[in-house]
Amino acid sequence: MQEFEGSQNAAGLRIAIIVSRFNESVTEGLLRGARLELRRMSHSEEDLTVLRVPGSFELAQAAQMVASKNRYDALICLGALIRGETDHYDHLARAASQAICQVALSNEIPIGFGLLTTHNVEQALNRAGLKHGNKGAEAAQAAVEMAQLKRHLEI
Repeated sequence: MQEFEGSQNAAGLRIAIIVSRFNESVTEGLLRGARLELRRMSHSEEDLTVLRVPGSFELAQAAQMVASKNRYDALICLGALIRGETDHYDHLARAASQAICQVALSNEIPIGFGLLTTHNVEQALNRAGLKHGNKGAEAAQAAVEMAQLKRHLEI
């Protein structure tokens, strides 16, 4: 029996982080968490590209543009959708999530999913480094582990 598991060693991986500017007080915390976690996993800043997009809806489009170039081992998408008074949140959350997933599947590239969907700003800030850890760091961990798993499977 063979068993494979990705490692948490990010050394040598080319990674792009795509981060939304909308809800910037939250997304900058996610970005900080992702970058710190990558550094903890021995990732070099020289192998990191950060792309900023207007909002969470644009995460998937930017991910597709980047993935199609075949220059990166993994992507990390970071955004924050906070429920408002209309149905707009529901449509955006579903569309953005599905589109990011589709980019990962159609391009066979690992994508760390760091798109928060919360009921209020306090919940979002808590998940961007305050009380509930940092979902940006968790997305970085997932991206690295899946990139390493992919490398094992390509041998």
